[in-house]
Amino acid sequence: MSVAFITHADCLKHEMGAHHPERPERLTAIEDQLIASGVGEHLARHEAPLATDEQLARVHPPEYVRAIRDAAPQRGTVHLDPDTAMNPFTLNAALRAAGAAAFAVDLVLKKQHQAAFCAVRPPGHHACRARPMGFCIFNNVAVAARHAIHEHGLERVAIIDFDVHHGNGTEDIFEGDERVLMASIFQHPFYPYSGTDSPASNMVNVPLPAGSGGRELRKAVTDAWLPALDEFRPELVVFSAGFDAHAEDDMAMLRFVDSDYAWVTQQVKAVAERHSKGRIVSMLEGGYALSALGRSAVQHLRVLAGLNA
Repeated sequence: MSVAFITHADCLKHEMGAHHPERPERLTAIEDQLIASGVGEHLARHEAPLATDEQLARVHPPEYVRAIRDAAPQRGTVHLDPDTAMNPFTLNAALRAAGAAAFAVDLVLKKQHQAAFCAVRPPGHHACRARPMGFCIFNNVAVAARHAIHEHGLERVAIIDFDVHHGNGTEDIFEGDERVLMASIFQHPFYPYSGTDSPASNMVNVPLPAGSGGRELRKAVTDAWLPALDEFRPELVVFSAGFDAHAEDDMAMLRFVDSDYAWVTQQVKAVAERHSKGRIVSMLEGGYALSALGRSAVQHLRVLAGLNA
């Protein structure tokens, strides 16, 4: 199965200060594991383009995009919130990350590849319509979904978020939008302390208590996600692929292991094969324990590419 791997060197230049967990080494950890596993040789590599103003405007108000451009420093670091900062290279990195999302949709819907994985940063699922937060500036999965709807005419897009943190930005953008179904798991109570207060009908949110592992993940997917996805019948599946629920990741307190990421990818891939002609776009979100991140991303990609374990 043909899988595109989309990234760009600009995403390595975005840095938010010493000891910040969302660091360039996250991407090199994935690259290292792709080489070590041999999976990398089965992927078709592409460079991420810069997002256009039109692509961003489907998700974020133009004045927000202008404010981000205006905030970009010529030197040093500027904080957008306590967790999210820009250096002189951040703007281009964020534009590449959002541009990768739209480009991935084009590759998949134009049948150049069956699936695409975007190894980009900054991540996006905490970025609200008009607010950066939680390491995120533009909401990359939202750019992907809206591009599929507006540019390619799709009527039903599913977003699958298995990051340890609730994708509050994605929910902010899509709540009540009947064209998008979002299914997620996340640790609760935990940052950003959202996702449980009367979510909209197109949100399938499954909060998990600290200490939950593969058994709880399987129950959430089997009992909540899969019935909702089969009823929705998505024409495209977009992953918010965060790997920070791994037991080795001390950012949070869920206890997933490498094979859990393979399993959840298999379940969602089967949904895509039933309803979406197998079409999948996956965007990197969290994951801060470098070895676990690299191994888990490889498990995810191995399933997308139809490779045997």
